[in-house]
Amino acid sequence: MTTTANNPVNTQSGDAHFDSVVPRAQRVTGDGAPAVQAIGVQKRFGSLHVLKGVDMTVMPGTVTVILGPSGSGKSTFLRLINQLETLSGGRIAVDGELVGYRPVTRHGEECLQALNEKEIARQREKLGMVFQRFNLFPHKTALENVMEAPVHVAKESKSTAREEAINELTRVGLAERLDYYPAQLSGGQQQRVAIARALAMKPEIMLFDEPTSALDPELVGEVLGVMRSLADGGMTMIVVTHEIGFAREVGDQIVFMNGGVVVEKGGPEILDNPTEQRFKDFLNHVL
Repeated sequence: MTTTANNPVNTQSGDAHFDSVVPRAQRVTGDGAPAVQAIGVQKRFGSLHVLKGVDMTVMPGTVTVILGPSGSGKSTFLRLINQLETLSGGRIAVDGELVGYRPVTRHGEECLQALNEKEIARQREKLGMVFQRFNLFPHKTALENVMEAPVHVAKESKSTAREEAINELTRVGLAERLDYYPAQLSGGQQQRVAIARALAMKPEIMLFDEPTSALDPELVGEVLGVMRSLADGGMTMIVVTHEIGFAREVGDQIVFMNGGVVVEKGGPEILDNPTEQRFKDFLNHVL
């Protein structure tokens, strides 16, 4: 599939539909390069307009926390970054590389050509994603779950994958649970296995989609502790959560979304002094 820069509307496949022309996400190298840059991001599901022009810049080594009520488009935005959904409009670049498309020139006109599955898989290698649900293989141990992708996707040897999986499970505090099956683990432990599984693929950026929302309150802290440790280690992270304390303590950038748009963003100080009424109302509700 190809869309032109001047008329970037795909009327053929239905996979992508660009509503408006937006500036190309610039490829920047060096210390000032964004890890993730979103410009004018839109997403439609049929007649439902979920994202309506989201702009966001995430710098390397920082933590961006996205807050907002249910249905505001937060999770959809993460899924677009990881290409689990297809853009309806706008651009996303990861490490300066346009997500899902490559620029080409045909007949003297700049176009965007959709990537194939192999190329998409290569782009995803930079990203690790942790979901609300753990999605562990119930018939595999914690160690085997973490080894799965390195062996079958990255084609590592089993011995190498095993050593790295042990390291990652130790990193998340589960060195004594290597041979436990998911049913033998608490929800917090299962989510830590899921984090170790994502880390085993050596991502540059971690995406967290409400990683504690399915946990009992007493188990939330252990997962947030692992995430806090990752942040302290310099991992670039985008976190969708309702955990305001975590956002205040760990977030470098706070983004409040509502109705498919970014309503307010800034440093963690905006949590104590929001300017937009919708953000004030949200904080009053969750605090």
